[in-house]
Formats: sequence, structure tokens, C-alpha cells
Amino acid sequence: MNTPASSPSRAPRRAFSLVEVLIALTITATLLTATLAALDTSFKSYKHTTESASTHVVARIVVQRVTAMIRTGSEFGPYPVNPITTPEIESDWLEFVTFEDVVSGSKEVIRLERRTGTAQTGPFVLWYVQTSLVGGAAISTQEFPLLENLADLTFILEYEVGPRLRRATLDMTILPDDLQDLSIGSPLGSPVIRMVASAAPRQRE
Repeated sequence: MNTPASSPSRAPRRAFSLVEVLIALTITATLLTATLAALDTSFKSYKHTTESASTHVVARIVVQRVTAMIRTGSEFGPYPVNPITTPEIESDWLEFVTFEDVVSGSKEVIRLERRTGTAQTGPFVLWYVQTSLVGGAAISTQEFPLLENLADLTFILEYEVGPRLRRATLDMTILPDDLQDLSIGSPLGSPVIRMVASAAPRQRE
């Protein structure tokens, strides 16, 4: 009588040891940390680039608008005490007339001025103030900010005897900040943007 063949013996399956699991977890955590660090750097670099580009566009529009108003304006201020000895002055505000009707006595005066921000210590804000006058009396005033987050703003005015404005120069430094409510503290930083533009009035005062 034949006896049944015995089944071949199987080697016991070997599972991962605790050391191997810990090594795998360590490698995975390292890779994830490196990936997150790369993503964080990429996001900060993107934010830095978009801030600079956006600030450049807005600042250039403001500069073009200001220089256009200077070219068509008249009766500029502030005036120097003596345009012969001090023909050039620096100021944090500029005022001029953009419209005047001698018959009705109406006049529109534009004032561009640097004001402190909400923190009262800076950054500064460039404000646009338009005043309508009739017979020398103000009847209405409109104002709104033109450009915010300024590190500095200076109007350089060169006068001739009269005094007549020869040339006005706008020198401003802007801190790029497209997302003002987002504080990241990027180590890349956002370099300041400086813009200088000059214009001469077409109308001789």
C-alpha cells in the first residue's frame, strides 16, 4: 500500500522588522520635507515677482498721470522765497491750477501731497486732492489716494524769476506689496522701486 507523499515544506514568510519600518519612515519624511521646502521657496519667489511687476505697472501709470497734469497746469506752488537765490526747492506737496474761467471766476486746483500711512510712521501715501473754487471760495473738495506703500516721495521744483515753474521732478521710492494682507517674511525680500520723472508746464505762467 502506497503511503501519500508528504507535502514540501515551505519557508516561513519574513515581515519587515521595526528597524526597516523606521528607516522607511525617515526617508519618506525627509523627502516630504524637501518637497515642501521647495514648494515654499517657489511660492515666495512667485509672490516676489508678482509684487514687483504689479507695483511697476501701477507706479508707471501714476507717474504718467502726474507728469501729464504738470504739463497742462499753471500757477504752481509752493513758491520759493527768492527764485533768484534759491530757484530750486524740495517739497512733499505740489499744487497747481488745471482749469480757470475768468468770466465766471471758477477755478479747479489740484494738490498732490505725501501723507503718512495708518501707522503714522510710514510707509507714505500719495494723495490726490481736487478743489473747486468760485470767486476764491472753495465749493467742493474731492480726495483719494493715488499710490500707497511709498518709502519716500519728494517734489523738486525749479523756478524762474516770476516765479514761473521751469520744471517739476517727481522722485519716489515704492515698496512692492501686491498682497498687503499676506505676511510671509520671505527671505528673498522685495527690493524697493525708485522712479524719477520730470515735466515742464506747457503754459507759461
